[in-house]
Amino acid sequence: MSILYAWVVPAYADGSPVDHTWVTTYDSRVHAYPDIAAVKAAGERNWYCWGSFHPKGGAPGHADGYIGSQSGDLNLADCLVAPNLSSSGNPPAQGTIFTYGVDGVCHQLANQVLYSTGGAGSSPLTVKRARGYALSSFIYGTYGLQHTAWQKKIAACTGKRLPLNVTDGAGPMADLPDDFEQLAREALGDRTEALSKLLSLRAQVQAFAMQTMPGFLPPDPDYLNARNQQLIDQAAALLGPDDFRKLFGIAPGEKVNLVDPKVER
Repeated sequence: MSILYAWVVPAYADGSPVDHTWVTTYDSRVHAYPDIAAVKAAGERNWYCWGSFHPKGGAPGHADGYIGSQSGDLNLADCLVAPNLSSSGNPPAQGTIFTYGVDGVCHQLANQVLYSTGGAGSSPLTVKRARGYALSSFIYGTYGLQHTAWQKKIAACTGKRLPLNVTDGAGPMADLPDDFEQLAREALGDRTEALSKLLSLRAQVQAFAMQTMPGFLPPDPDYLNARNQQLIDQAAALLGPDDFRKLFGIAPGEKVNLVDPKVER
């Protein structure tokens, strides 16, 4: 067991309302290793989570970049997502976010690493304090859209049998936490009808996002960002400006790019 730390820096675009997230086994406020070679030499781990190496964090609302820590099973974390490797070009470091922007983004991959912090009586830590997390989890969920692959990964790494609800990956993972639903309940309070409509829309959004795209190459980041924007705009139309801003942290119509076009997939 070891402590796993979750970190944020602003996403790639200036003024973006979204944070990039990653995970380490060390507190970068105390040890700001300059590069991955220094991390390895110290016997520590850094999970890039579809980003680049960052010596330390820092973002609006989180001056030092720290958004949480929790004790975790390192063997499980290493099995779920390989550390100290760029996610680009290294499938073991991708978890089940096989195609960046299609299966999920950095938030979902960080959560896959942090799944190892769950235990009897305690839920796994997630990066739900990151800016833009409600937006990404609205589309990609807590652990990404490769539902069946993720359940199989958990089973392979823990030696546990697959849950009975694993079928073809078309439905949500009922036995795993759904951060978006929790965030929506907190934002909407006792407005049960609005919550029901939002969660119904979210199910339609995820079903649409999970559709296989034609062709052999991943969809262009510009296409994915435009598609995601349209899906987010549907939530704005449903909720109205006040509830939308309360849940998602941005104004209706504000442009959001969840997919970094510079990431090599």
